[in-house]
Amino acid sequence: MATTESFLSNAQNLQKFLTLDQRGKVMAEYIWIDAEGGTRSKSRTLDEKEGGYTPDDLPIWNFDGSSTGQAPGDNSDVYLKPVAVFPDPFRLGNNILVLSECIDNDGNPNKYNFRHETAKLMEAHAAHEPWFGLEQEYTLLDLNDRPYGWPKNGFPAPQGPYYCGVGAGKVVQRDIVEAHYRACLYAGVKISGTNAEVMPAQWEFQVGPCLGIEMGDHLWLARFLLHRIAEEFGAKVSVHPKPIPGDWNGAGLHSNFSTKEMREEGGMKYIEAAIEKLGKRHQEHIAVYGEDNEKRLTGRHETGAIDQFSYGVANRGCSIRIPRECAAKGYGYFEDRRPASNADPYQITGIIMETCFGAV
Repeated sequence: MATTESFLSNAQNLQKFLTLDQRGKVMAEYIWIDAEGGTRSKSRTLDEKEGGYTPDDLPIWNFDGSSTGQAPGDNSDVYLKPVAVFPDPFRLGNNILVLSECIDNDGNPNKYNFRHETAKLMEAHAAHEPWFGLEQEYTLLDLNDRPYGWPKNGFPAPQGPYYCGVGAGKVVQRDIVEAHYRACLYAGVKISGTNAEVMPAQWEFQVGPCLGIEMGDHLWLARFLLHRIAEEFGAKVSVHPKPIPGDWNGAGLHSNFSTKEMREEGGMKYIEAAIEKLGKRHQEHIAVYGEDNEKRLTGRHETGAIDQFSYGVANRGCSIRIPRECAAKGYGYFEDRRPASNADPYQITGIIMETCFGAV
């Protein structure tokens, strides 16, 4: 099995090639979301362009959808439509990462393209200036799918010392976390922070505030970067709500949300009106808030029960939490604590907009 030292050695050997002249060419890494909620990517060469590329400048490409569970073998081409461009923190220079939507050959969005409809909702309700922030929890696993730092047999000590912990025996794999943080900043992802979570090998990063569809774009790019960096260290990233059995807090993708009206003085009435609407569609939200979420939303470990809707001020055991500071000021934002860590950010932000302001 490859060791951390061998991965670092390979990275050092690669470094001398990263400074070679590309002779007027740019490497574009096209990234998309597959049928399993993972990211895929492939590269193509483009001519260098003064001022850089925008999504509209980039060519539409395609891939074999039958190999990713997104198309049948007898009609396998799925098109990649560029929607966002980021600087590439791996190849550096003028090389780029190209986040793309998946489009079927009839011109309609692929079955697993959740961005398309959400973008329509964001555009239709743009006057409300929706801001989102997502808190992505995840677990780092070795190649045998065992969380780093756990005993070979059994479980570590109960949660307590690990959350925002510092020191050996409390946190592991901080090098991956630090590398990811820097890569996000370089790429222009609106990452706002990171911290160790309540289970050993579990971490969290936050992205936002982002306006509208930008939230899903930046969260997906941050996920891609995390998996890609973990690859360099021979590690795996799990965004499953309960990656290992045991009495542990399941991983979530908590969604902070506000509109222009909520952020202004007197905004609490708009926050409360939105929460009332969310309560009436609780099951519709749960349906798109991630797989195996029932293993996490048990009503224990700072979660609400999956079959009940609740809200409260500063209460992390509710479906919706209103921060105490916001309640005191009378305006601000609220946190939807129901989404699981494997949920699609486009689906989360889309259904919140649909519930609060109506379908398109």
